[in-house]
Amino acid sequence: MIVRILTLLLFPAFLFAQNYQKLHKKAVLVDTHNDIPSSAIEKKVAFDTDLKGKTHSDLHRMFAGGVDAQMFSIFCGGEQKTPYAFANQEIDSVYAWANRNPSKMMMVYNPTDFAKAIKEKKLAAMLGVEGGHMIENSLANLDALYKRGMRYMTITWNNSTPWATSAADETTPGGAVNSEGKKGLTAFGKQVIQRMNELGVMVDISHVGEQTFWDIVSISTKPIIASHSCVWNLCPHRRNLKDDQIKAIAKSGGVIFLNFYGGFIDSSYEAKRDGILKQYQPEIDSLIKTNMQPDYARIVTAEKYKDRLLNIRPSLSVLIDHLDYIVKLVGVDHVGMGSDFDGIEVPPRELNGVEDFPLITKALLERGYSKKDIRKILGGNFVRVFEANMKNVVE
Repeated sequence: MIVRILTLLLFPAFLFAQNYQKLHKKAVLVDTHNDIPSSAIEKKVAFDTDLKGKTHSDLHRMFAGGVDAQMFSIFCGGEQKTPYAFANQEIDSVYAWANRNPSKMMMVYNPTDFAKAIKEKKLAAMLGVEGGHMIENSLANLDALYKRGMRYMTITWNNSTPWATSAADETTPGGAVNSEGKKGLTAFGKQVIQRMNELGVMVDISHVGEQTFWDIVSISTKPIIASHSCVWNLCPHRRNLKDDQIKAIAKSGGVIFLNFYGGFIDSSYEAKRDGILKQYQPEIDSLIKTNMQPDYARIVTAEKYKDRLLNIRPSLSVLIDHLDYIVKLVGVDHVGMGSDFDGIEVPPRELNGVEDFPLITKALLERGYSKKDIRKILGGNFVRVFEANMKNVVE
């Protein structure tokens, strides 16, 4: 009798677990931002090897997490003296991974390639360039990166370019202005946006300042995206989006892809982290002296002492709160996933790496989202905005 009662009690939980796992496996999951190309260079590792315990991502764990398409972030900081060459070095790495694993991974350049990769159950590998400084003020370099597979470009990183100002500079007293002596896009910056529209390269407004954002909105003829950002009203960080910005992205037909970084979903996180890491500043400085990028020096140090950060990590439910907010404000068609894995020191407590993506599907079901809406959030919204940007593009 006791066994029967226990079975009756546990059976619904078993069915729910099967339900979310089945839904997750069938859905097309797209992550628009993963920094493993630069992380692999800094840590001297390869994506197609077992990196558990070293990174948030590797090829095997992508499959374990049900990731169908990954936009690999091509990134370097503003201190990099040859950013265009560095971008190409990172792109070379992604191509090498794909070439070594033709049965598991393929480069994707257009919606037809995307559909082929999904059908053949290969990881659809795509490229997003994080920071307009990587074109080195050259439309020719923009075209060249497009030919190599760039399908979105983040207009600025934290550093401004001569033609566009970043959120970091626009919110910092005395921060850099553009070459015309003001905030926002210059005449050349507007040419960059127009050329991206012509090529079908998605315009990514994560990291840009508000004036740059509104300048982009006024001239882009195609849907814009935020590849890895969250909600200002829930976490007032300069990297997050205010309600009028979220509405403008939605009006363009675009999508906000949520960043998993603790500091962008929980406003109390960064002060706690800084309090912990300040005692390890000499270690961070010593890594920078070895030519490690400053952001990665902090990430590597945080990972070394990750046990100390465990208790301050926000929960997955806080991330889902940001998703709920966007859905209530502009609808389910305008939100997706842009994890920032391997570009952040701590994701939410439950998400230790790409293998944990199914827990997002579980959380969405628990919040009452329909299977149809979950499929949109996980990948359908990305497919729509990608196709819209590539429409009428002659390759």
